[in-house]
Order: sequence, then structure tokens, then C-alpha cells
Amino acid sequence: MSSTALSSVNTKTHTILPADTNQALGIGQYAVAFMHGKKADRGEPGKAVIEKTNLFHVDAVICGISALALGTNAPTVLRQEALRYRTGTGGYGTLGGPGGSSRLGVPVFGSKVDVFPEKAILANAAAVREWDSNGTNFGYNPALGHTAGEFGHNDFYPVAVAAAQLAGRDGEFALRGMILLDEIRGRLAEVFSLKTYKIDHVLHGAIGSAATYGAMLGATPEQIEHAIGMVVAHHVPFRAIRAGKQLSDSKGSSAAISTEAAIVCMQRAMNGFIGPKDIFRNPEAVFCLFKKPADKGRSPFDLVLGRSGNEFAVMSMHFKLGLYEHQSAGAIQALLDLLHKNPGLMEKSDGSRIKSIKIVAYEPAYGIIGDPAKRDPRTRQSADHSMVYIIATLLRKALEHKTCDWAKLMLSPYDYNNDAIFDTLTRKLMDKFSFEHGGKDYDDKYPEGIPTSMVITDDVGAKHDSGLVMFPTGHALNTTADLKALLRHKFNLLGSLAVSEPGELVKRFENLERKSAEEIGSLHDFEILSRGKFE
Repeated sequence: MSSTALSSVNTKTHTILPADTNQALGIGQYAVAFMHGKKADRGEPGKAVIEKTNLFHVDAVICGISALALGTNAPTVLRQEALRYRTGTGGYGTLGGPGGSSRLGVPVFGSKVDVFPEKAILANAAAVREWDSNGTNFGYNPALGHTAGEFGHNDFYPVAVAAAQLAGRDGEFALRGMILLDEIRGRLAEVFSLKTYKIDHVLHGAIGSAATYGAMLGATPEQIEHAIGMVVAHHVPFRAIRAGKQLSDSKGSSAAISTEAAIVCMQRAMNGFIGPKDIFRNPEAVFCLFKKPADKGRSPFDLVLGRSGNEFAVMSMHFKLGLYEHQSAGAIQALLDLLHKNPGLMEKSDGSRIKSIKIVAYEPAYGIIGDPAKRDPRTRQSADHSMVYIIATLLRKALEHKTCDWAKLMLSPYDYNNDAIFDTLTRKLMDKFSFEHGGKDYDDKYPEGIPTSMVITDDVGAKHDSGLVMFPTGHALNTTADLKALLRHKFNLLGSLAVSEPGELVKRFENLERKSAEEIGSLHDFEILSRGKFE
């Protein structure tokens, strides 16, 4: 960051951690002050921040429990694993819970059984992430020149809930922890692009998880520094988990597995283990190793963290309105816009009114979901990362139902089961697509937006052009969609897979800041219906 940009930061509402300081310790000091400090230092997020974090949390939980209801593999395996680590059977023994709390463990979703916290967090975070349908950030803060553009997702809220449960604290405390975690990982995503060096984006979330969990449970800033040092020195996840033509469970569970490690690191530090210090300036750690600072004694970036008001990272995060890779959101919007303007394209249910569809997008969308290997997805994890499959499925539903209404076409888990993946019409429509990289003109507009355009050529040769789509529905800068109505539909769509009364489930989790310690303690005590194994 330039000295001019740094000097423009309001230090009454933000904490600045310059590159020439020990930022790991600084994060620890910031986190402790945010959770427990005096009024001048304590986090005081604005009303908009609280409201948006609440929405992201409800979204995450609904995604998670619906994945469990359909018996998806990784969440089921990890939930069963967690239930084998019940507290009172060893583990912490006479040490008590983390931070000396009287409660030794916390429950997984849909359970009253307390298990080791790191295992509950592992299971719940894996469930949240399984559908790849919860919130997303793109690491973009042009006001400060922080435009690294790293991805990230709201996968980590189980950390804050678990810490609040262990501490016997209320919903306001839990929500504050969620905001803190999103702030740390979100701001790191703005200043360091992990994907550039083939490192998985969940490392930022693991760092935020360690800091938040520790701060909520009474760790000192120095203990948080040790935990962050251990995370970065011992537990760096590479994007090998995402390689290959057909993706595995490791892709969806990456955040959960890294967070489990982060929680264990924090527990060790709180029990006296000394980890590597000053890790962001360590020349052998990933940050300075891959992006060498110009001067010794510096990290590769300045870090600016919000304390009060509405300038928090969560305000720049985006919602997914159904199941799809977020890089396809621009193409989804383009298709729906074109069908709305040209309903005749839906006239024939077999799609014969459409001759071809050309999508033009930016990197990394072109590389991630436009990979030629993704033209023939054979698993759900690969299908939801295939541009042509996502858009062809949406088009098939539009042709079948003769509508371009987003809510009516919203993609659900059943749009990614075996029957859907190998649907004859979907496969026929996929053959009509071409996908091109838009070059510098498109690349320069990301990550501010999701620059995408679409041209549909009909059966008589007429071309229908969407123009450039930048801020599709769900994007933080979209001002045209009724976001809350669409989220309510999504919550009902996914929630109805898991419980008989999805509206009551939403009430259980919304307005978290108003809930008592007792309500937080039993937050996950509800029954999840079983819909059989998803396939």
C-alpha cells in the first residue's frame, strides 16, 4: 500500500498493521481487543455488518444441514468421525476445556452430544461447504490498493459458535466472533493471492480461525501469534486437492480440514506450546518465500482491519443463489437476461430454437470452470465447476418450465445428481456451447466484478447479445435484485430437504445477536431428516 493510502485510513475505526511490524502478534492483539477490549478498542460493527453476517450465517447453516440430510459423503464421514470423539472419554482430561471453560465439548449439527471442539468444527464446516453454495469473497479493496483477488468462502462460522458455546456466552458474542473471523481472512485475501502460488485459499481462513477461536476463549496475543505461526509453518494446503478431471472430497472439505488443524494449534498454544513467531516476515514461510519484500524486515503487505462502523470485509462478500460455482454467476445472469428479452428462445422444449451459445469471460473463470476436461463432468463436484454444465442445466429447466424467473429455476442438489448429470437434453445443450477468454479487457474488470458476456445465435441466424455483465444477482454491488426474497426462497428450498418446517429452522439461526447463552448452547439441537444417500 502506498504511504498516501495508508495515511488515509481512519485509525478510530480501523487497525493498521504495517508490513514492517510483527503482524502475527498484531492480529492477536487486534483479535483480543475486538472481542474483549475497552470501548475504544472493542469491535463495534455497524447495523449493516450485523445484518449481512446474520444472513451469511443462516445461509451457511442451511447449506450444511441439507447436505447432511442427503447423506453426502464427506460431511457424513466427518460427522461420524466427530461423534467418536465424545468429551469425557479422555482428550482434555483434567485440563478442562479450552481457555479453562467448564464445558469440554460442543455438538455437531443436529445433535446434543458434545464432542471435541476441533472435531465438531471439522464436521460442521465440511457440511457447510459441501454444496459450494454459501458466501464468497474475491479479495478486492481498490480504495486501499488491496486487489490481490484471492477467493474465500464463509465456511468458518462453526468456529465462532463452538467458542461461544465453550465460553458459555451469548449470540452477540458469537456473532462478533464471526465478524472478526471474516475480517481477518477477508483482508488477507485482499493483500495476498495464495492461488498465484498454487496454495489453497483456505489458509487465510485457517489463520482467521486460530485467531478468533483463541481470542474468544481468553488466549493472549502471544499465544495467538504462536498458533498462527504453527498453522503457516505446519499446515499449508496446496491446490493439489483441486487437481484432476473429477474432483474428490478433499476439495469440498479443504476449509474444514485446515480449520481443524488451526484449532488444534490454538489449543496447543494455550497449553504452553511455543510456535514460530513473526511468521508473516519469516523468509522461509510461504508469504515472504513466494513474494519477496523489497526490503528486509518486512512482510509482502500492509494489513488494515476494521474495528467499528460498516467498513468490514463481509460487506464486499457475495451470495450464491443456488448451487453453482460463483465464477459462473455472470453467465447465469446473462442467460436469464437474454431469455427475459427473447422469450421465443424457449418456445421449443428441445432447445432447437437455439443454434449456439458463446460465453466470453475472464481469468480465472476461464481456467477454472472452462477447462476442456469440465465439458464432460461425471461427479457433482466436477459438474458444479463446469460452466457448460451449469448453464446448460439452467437452460434445460427454463425450456421445461417456460420461465426465466431465477427463483423458479434456482439450482438445487438434485440438479447435480447422477440423473441430472447424464440427462440427455442437458448433454445435447452442452454441445451448443463455446467458451472463450475475453482477454485483457475482461481480466482487468475482475475482481471488481464478474465480467461475462453471452451471445445466443438462434435457429434463423439472429444473434442475441447480453452485453457485458459485471454485477450479477448476489454480487455485493448488485442493486437491482430483491436479494432477501431470493435468499428466503433458497433457505426454503434447501431447508425443506432437512427439516419439515424450514421457516422454524431459519428462525432458530437468524438474529443471532439477540439470542441468550442458553439458546447458543443448544443452537445445534434439532433433528435432521434423512433423505437417503445423495447420488
